[in-house]
Amino acid sequence: MRYRIIAIDLDGTLLDRNGEPPRENLEAIARAHAAGVTVVVCTGRALPECRGVLSRIDEASGHPGPVITGGGALVSDPATGATIERTAMDAQTVAHAVDFVHEHDHPALLLKDAAETGYDYLIVTPFGPEAINPASQWWFKKMNVRTRFAAFVEDDPHPDDTLRVGVYAANNPIDALAASVAKRFATRASMAHFQGVLLPDERRVSGVESVHIVELFHPRADKWQALQRLAHRQGVSAQQVAAIGDQANDLPMITGAGLGVAMGNAIPAVTAAAQRRTLKAEEAGVAHAIDQMLSGAW
Repeated sequence: MRYRIIAIDLDGTLLDRNGEPPRENLEAIARAHAAGVTVVVCTGRALPECRGVLSRIDEASGHPGPVITGGGALVSDPATGATIERTAMDAQTVAHAVDFVHEHDHPALLLKDAAETGYDYLIVTPFGPEAINPASQWWFKKMNVRTRFAAFVEDDPHPDDTLRVGVYAANNPIDALAASVAKRFATRASMAHFQGVLLPDERRVSGVESVHIVELFHPRADKWQALQRLAHRQGVSAQQVAAIGDQANDLPMITGAGLGVAMGNAIPAVTAAAQRRTLKAEEAGVAHAIDQMLSGAW
């Protein structure tokens, strides 16, 4: 087996359109673990937002690997929730970003290192809890996410523990805001701008058809940089790492890993960057990719 670490994105990759991991994927992960491979979930979700999936992996293989969450800002032990590594944003950059977002009439959602703070998100808005879009409200409740509120960033009780500053808008694109944020913070943070995937029950319950996302991170926080540092600690070279993904935030690990695999449902940029292409998420594409690696075909 030429790959010692296999990194797998969640939404649109390991999970199907209903947010569930196909049984074939879980069985393939178990086979990889049995072959001595470390399987690392790499997701833009926060840690509590993927605990259910991690439990399913644990049940199938009995050997959960470390997990990279927050788009690469946090590496955690899923068994204990302990932080292995974090890449927190500069407090001054966070303060400026929150003020800038408020100037454009949006609440700012600050993802925190819960191992340090005891909660997952600080929602900074002078307009109260109702300012959060309905899809986010529903998602936080479903995932049992722990939130706190503050009217202004100066009220943040943990200013040095912010992993990500996020803006989430329902139904209406925020392209103009994204362009302004990119210009203002180009030298101080990295930015992701994309449309979130809403599951069928999310759309039904929240009444929201689309969620538009702008997120700011520390410049060293992305999936590949976190994965590369994790591999280094385990004595694994980049050429011994394989990565499977479908969206823009997967591009760094798709291009940096020894083997980059695009899902059959991947965006064109990921497909173009990958060396291999597997089946769609609905067709258990992760299982197909893992078995190709285990067999030596890839």
